[in-house]
Amino acid sequence: MADVDLDRALQVATELAAWASEAIRRPRDPGAEVREKDGPADIVTATDEAVETHTRQVLGRAFPDHGIVGEEYGTTEGSPGAPHWVIDPVDGTTNYAHSLGWCSFSLGLAAADGTPLLGVVADPWRGETFTAVRGRGAYLNGTRVHAAAHTTLTGHVFLTEWAAHAHWPGMDALLAELAARHCTVRVMGSTALSLAQVAAGRATAAAIGGFHAVDGLPALLIAREAGAVALPELPSHNQPLLLVAPGAAEETAGIWRSSGAAAG
Repeated sequence: MADVDLDRALQVATELAAWASEAIRRPRDPGAEVREKDGPADIVTATDEAVETHTRQVLGRAFPDHGIVGEEYGTTEGSPGAPHWVIDPVDGTTNYAHSLGWCSFSLGLAAADGTPLLGVVADPWRGETFTAVRGRGAYLNGTRVHAAAHTTLTGHVFLTEWAAHAHWPGMDALLAELAARHCTVRVMGSTALSLAQVAAGRATAAAIGGFHAVDGLPALLIAREAGAVALPELPSHNQPLLLVAPGAAEETAGIWRSSGAAAG
């Protein structure tokens, strides 16, 4: 693994998160400059593009050898063996485009082999920034956070996300199992922000039907550094992911597997 100055990388990442949060909060015409990408449920705004462009420029100057993988502009190769950044400039674009205040800026750094090294997820609307560096714990606005101490799903919150506008395989069976246990499910509309809530102890568990590094890797590291259990620990592209507080891990993993959600 190439040597990386993670303290400097974290400083640059958190500065970018602050800039992006301000850019996302700026007043805008809700109907302006929204375009379809792969269909009506997959859209992009001028803000997505502007935030990713600025982030790429800053990272390119600060870490010229690093690669970059972004939601809007794809992959820029780095030097052989160098780490790479993953960027989702506005995770939850549909919410953002419709003036719903639940979206995030997500930025992470991974080693050449995909091992997550650093993660930042910023919530512009609540002024919250989640951060983690591998092996150093998880933080929310500079204060260390931990996964919930809950020992059951009953009476608590489970967060998930659609696959764009659709249910993913096993999702319906999973929701039925959770309802039978009086566990409240929420679909909020930002993968990164939903996963990060497990790190903060607000949600006992969160799951997605298909993992994508640009919006999932930073929050995955943050949750794991907060003590959450991840199944699997590092998913491959489009593989299902479950994050859960350790005390509820056995119960939740059983439901996850029996529902068929774990298989994708």
